[in-house]
This record gives sequence, structure tokens and C-alpha cells, in this order.
Amino acid sequence: MSHAADLALVREYVQNENLVRHMLAVEAAVRAYARQSGADEDLWGSAGLLHDFDYERWPTAPDHPLQGSRILRGRGYPEEVIYAILSHADYLQDQFPRKSLLDKTLYACDELCGFITACALVRPERLQGLKASSVKKKLKQASFAAAVNRDDIARGVAELGVDLDAHIDFCIAAMLPIAAELGLEPAS
Repeated sequence: MSHAADLALVREYVQNENLVRHMLAVEAAVRAYARQSGADEDLWGSAGLLHDFDYERWPTAPDHPLQGSRILRGRGYPEEVIYAILSHADYLQDQFPRKSLLDKTLYACDELCGFITACALVRPERLQGLKASSVKKKLKQASFAAAVNRDDIARGVAELGVDLDAHIDFCIAAMLPIAAELGLEPAS
């Protein structure tokens, strides 16, 4: 599937623009990891972009992401994409443990991209100049972006086998080229 087809599917199911932006951010980070590892960038990009497309309609576990997986199967998406999306839900780990590099990358980028977005939104420069040290400071503040699960971020880094600082900086760099789409351009 193409990015345009994936985005059309997202737009069919999602009204909340912040959720769309989150999925675009995760897509950017996952695609960047695909490039780095020599993997199929379009395949990985699909997993990143579509990982939460069913969340608005079916926000409760296990409906999300099980409902979405049925839709994706019906539309002919590759099982590798569907499995990665299923494995990003911790409550489905007994059935869909994270095994592949794609599975682990999607999981490691999901919560972190959301947290990076929250960090950027409180800065006049937004993503520009945001560094891992600033993000890590905010991670220690339990009241900041309280809905973001810090344990998921730590688990994702451990499963992917990357350094937290490097992972944060990598995700920021991946998001920067689409800062306008993410609503994260510097405030004027």
C-alpha cells in the first residue's frame, strides 16, 4: 500500500486531528528506522501510520487494535504490518509478542513520539532545537503529559536495544521534516 492509501484509510476512520498527527509522527520515526536498518520503508511506514487508526472508534481494549486488524486484513494489508500493530498493545502480548525489528520499533516509537510532541508544544521553537536532555527532564515530571506511560517508553528502548538519548534524538530528527504537518513549527 502507498502512503496516500494509508492516509486515506486513516482519514476514513479518524476525525481527531491530534490523533492523525500522532500517527504521522510515529510513521516518520518508524520509516527513519527502516531506512537505517535497510528494511522496507513503505511496509514499516504503513505500520507506523496505521497503528492507531481504529482507536477513535474502538478505544477500549482489546477492541483496539483487534477491530483495526480485521479491517486491514479485509483490505489486503500484509500480515507483517497487522502483526506489528497487534503487538504494540501490551495487553495482547500473550497472543502477539513483539518478535521482529518492526514490532519492537513501532512499540519503541509510539509513546515516545507522543511525549516528544508534548515537549515541543510547550516551547516557542517547538521541535527546532529540542534535545534529548530536555525531553528526559520532562520525563521525570510525572505531572507533565501524565497520560504518557513512562514504563512503555523504557520498555520500548530496552526491547529495541537502543540508548534512550540516541532514540529520543533520532525520533526528533525524523519528525523535523514534517513539523508543519505535525503542527510543530516554531510559533510566530
